[in-house]
Amino acid sequence: MSITPIAPITANFLPVAGVGTTSTVTQPAASFTQLLGQALDQLNGSITQADQLSLALAAGQPVDVHDVMVALETASIGLELAMQVRNRALDAYREIMGMSV
Repeated sequence: MSITPIAPITANFLPVAGVGTTSTVTQPAASFTQLLGQALDQLNGSITQADQLSLALAAGQPVDVHDVMVALETASIGLELAMQVRNRALDAYREIMGMSV
C-alpha cells in the first residue's frame, strides 16, 4: 500500500460554504503616475459635478439644495487635499535637493 502525496497549495482556494469560489489573482500594481492621474480625474469629476449642480440651481431647475451643498463641499475638500499633497511633495523635493551628497 502506497501513500499518495499531498497536493501543493495553489492560488485558487477551495470554495467556502455559502460564499462561492474565491481566488487570488495578482494584478500588476499601478504606478504612482497612474494613481495620481486617477485621483486628479476623480477630483476634476467632482468639481465638474458641483459646478453643474450649482448652475442648475441658479437657473431655477428642480435641484435639491442639499445635493448641491454636498457636491460643493466634496469638491472643496478634494481640492484642499490635492493642494496639501502638492505642498508636501514640493517640501520633500526641496528637502532632498538641499541635501549634500
